[in-house]
Amino acid sequence: MAAEQAFPPTAPGVFEIKTLPAGVLLQSTGRGNYFEESDNLFSPLFRYISRHDIAMTTPVEARIDEAAMFFWVAESQRGKVAGDEAGVRVFEVPARRVASAGVSGAYSRRNFEATRDRLLAWLAEQPGLEAAGEPYAVYWHGPFTPWFAKRAEVHVAVRSRP
Repeated sequence: MAAEQAFPPTAPGVFEIKTLPAGVLLQSTGRGNYFEESDNLFSPLFRYISRHDIAMTTPVEARIDEAAMFFWVAESQRGKVAGDEAGVRVFEVPARRVASAGVSGAYSRRNFEATRDRLLAWLAEQPGLEAAGEPYAVYWHGPFTPWFAKRAEVHVAVRSRP
């Protein structure tokens, strides 16, 4: 059975402005960068959702240089969230407006950085908007999906330019 989606994906090769819904996120953090720590970040989150019988939701958000991974909690699963536990912080996020670039391929630093650079160049051409934070990755598929079938996005929060 497919996981519930927190919001619709951005198609590969597409740039868009979209609003992410408010929601509950589970966070795991580490040292170094995401690509060095991803296995260590995933395990505490997976144990948490397994222990509390919370269904997996896509996508997974990743802060690259801060080594952080975030799982979305579906609205229907909120009642199962038990608060912070070892290695997992629970918090609510408000709706967020982001610039998004869709991409396919491997979940790698190289793919992230190339997509980030294209997204920031595209955003610079959008009248009245500017970045309001650091770009981050959004991953739609699990580790057993072949690299050529994986879909991802790079997001950056946006605000109106003064």
